[in-house]
Amino acid sequence: MISVLGRNTSSNVQTVMWALAELGLPHERHDMGGSFGGLDSADYTAMNPNRLIPVLRDGDVTLWESAAILRYLAAAYGDDGFWPEPRRRAPLDMWAEWIKTTWTPVMQAGIFWALIRTPAAKRDAARLADLVARAKSLAGMLDQRIGAGPWMDGETFTFADIMCGHLLYRYYTLDFERAETPNLDAYYQRLTERPAYAEHVMISYDGLRVE
Repeated sequence: MISVLGRNTSSNVQTVMWALAELGLPHERHDMGGSFGGLDSADYTAMNPNRLIPVLRDGDVTLWESAAILRYLAAAYGDDGFWPEPRRRAPLDMWAEWIKTTWTPVMQAGIFWALIRTPAAKRDAARLADLVARAKSLAGMLDQRIGAGPWMDGETFTFADIMCGHLLYRYYTLDFERAETPNLDAYYQRLTERPAYAEHVMISYDGLRVE
């Protein structure tokens, strides 16, 4: 049985849980991090010296970093649709990395943190406006890349869609001005119709809100 350590309101944990569900792998999740604590224990530190979530345990394999976990699961358990051969996978992996290194800092560490994890009285309005402007530009790039889709690889849903889609629930439900992106809008709607996405990503983050 694959075990995941981490609370379900973490976007990084959601990445892993969504992948497990799409792959149909038996698994269990244990609440850790945030109000659940447990990250400072010697046992947890031995698994992840960063003391962050998630951690995945699969037999004698123990991993941290959600993107690395996703790639492990895709390579170990995915078919050649979910984890394509290298020449087809490389352009998808490029965009998966772009999500992690370019989109996520603006969307998660930037806008989400400003609107949800920062009291209104302490928000930096100028910085938030800059983040929103950057998000509009990046969303436009993603809209163009997706095109008619329906998925990042055309007709086939792959690991790259999990990296691409795991923050879109927050993107579309946070209160800020978004760019006009009809392709991205339609892509998100298709994601919401996937049972695994609805169960593991469309989770309320109200409990994380700081007033």
